[in-house]
Amino acid sequence: MTAPAKPNGLGSRVLVFAPLVVLSAIFGIFALLLLLRAELPATTLTAIATVGALIYALAVAVFGRIGLNALLRLEGLSRSDSLTGLPNRRALHDDAIRLARPGDEIALALIDLDGFKSVNDHYGHAVGDIALCRCAELLKEICGAEARVYRLGGDEFAVLKVGSIAGTILEGICRGMIDRLTAPIDVDDRRIVLGASVGLSRSTGLDGLGSSELLRRSDVAMYASKRGGKMRCTWFSDDFDRSRESIRLLDDELRQALVAGEFVTVYQPLVDARSGKVVAVECLLRWERPDGRKIGPHVFIPVAEESGLINSIGLWVLETACRDALAWPGITLSVNISAAQLRNPEFPIQMGQILEETGFPPGRLELEITETCLVLDPVVAERSLNLIRGFGVNISLDDFGTGYASIGFLRQFRFEKLKLDRSLVTQAQGDEGSRAMMLSSISVARAMRMDVTAEGVETQQQADLVRAAGCDQIQGWLYYKAMPASEVAGHLDKVVPRGPGNGKIAA
Repeated sequence: MTAPAKPNGLGSRVLVFAPLVVLSAIFGIFALLLLLRAELPATTLTAIATVGALIYALAVAVFGRIGLNALLRLEGLSRSDSLTGLPNRRALHDDAIRLARPGDEIALALIDLDGFKSVNDHYGHAVGDIALCRCAELLKEICGAEARVYRLGGDEFAVLKVGSIAGTILEGICRGMIDRLTAPIDVDDRRIVLGASVGLSRSTGLDGLGSSELLRRSDVAMYASKRGGKMRCTWFSDDFDRSRESIRLLDDELRQALVAGEFVTVYQPLVDARSGKVVAVECLLRWERPDGRKIGPHVFIPVAEESGLINSIGLWVLETACRDALAWPGITLSVNISAAQLRNPEFPIQMGQILEETGFPPGRLELEITETCLVLDPVVAERSLNLIRGFGVNISLDDFGTGYASIGFLRQFRFEKLKLDRSLVTQAQGDEGSRAMMLSSISVARAMRMDVTAEGVETQQQADLVRAAGCDQIQGWLYYKAMPASEVAGHLDKVVPRGPGNGKIAA
């Protein structure tokens, strides 16, 4: 890619000092003529004055032309991105006004690269810059003469299309970009894998929507693509704005709820698959509003993660659970932590402070994380997990069987426990393939010296299945639902019935 022209330092100095030199020379000549006016004939003085005027006019023309070219060059630099050479945000807004005629459809795409932060973290910004230039070249190649490409900053690009069926054409371009990014990008000897989340918006040309509003709508739609799983295109909908307003209101209510003490913790016991006794409890968060309405974690946790409030809520949950679990000697306490908490570099230290203040034994604490926490930023996650383990706390991989985890993945992060997702347990009951997957997962866990818990067990048949398969612990409504802390102690000495299924099962 050709880099944009850099301002010429010598040319700039000439532009400033040359007119001064010429004007000073002309002034000096005329001053000398005044001193010598008695000794020179009138015709000579006239000729010298004429030549001086011509030189002055020529200097004005030359330096005026140089100055105009410099201004045009500066104007071009102000409208372009210094790294990729693509037009920038200012050029986008100017082009949207200049190219559109009344009644023309305008379509705008905002493209955000998925996984680009990890490129900078792993390989450095120099490699990241080259990757951005490769993506810029790729976009220009795909767009061709159909649409205009812009770089807005960071890892964000925009594509503008004006004219008939602009939206349809632009969506095709963006899908082509996503397809192309399924293949790695070559940077020197590295093969870098990136993705793209795309937000699309359009104007009929008669609805009064300007480029700033279109860009805002595309940005909203782009984040909808990210929440929907990335590597996809999403058109803006008015529902997104209504949803954003609802999220904003919910965020305000969450902040008030934390101050007002509206959150409560409940605990679901886990039983030993062989003895039937309670050996652990999982802490679960509930939000009970003053009006009696209960809001589930699946509703408010994503909002808290996006706003950053999850860090405060998570620390409150951890401290509350540790204080409650002090009353249950020998029982392991499991607490869920989110991806946002794991990315917070202060979390391991804050966790250590809570353990010290509450006096809770680190060896009895188990933090549950999902595969998503690790896939989003594996380098930061691994660093945080190593710090957490330094306190003597165990790590459990939750919801195994629903995402990306592989054997290499399990070896990299060295979990102490694997929790089989309820969907894998349910499907294994009636499907041989799912049963084989469950058995192989347990075998891998055994080879890596990890304990295995089966989640979501609701029937005796499922309990018999996971027990025979070799699970260490069973969690589910068959035995216990979540309960307040005050009720846990009454169940610690109970032994749940095992049922008739004591044998081994075959794959």
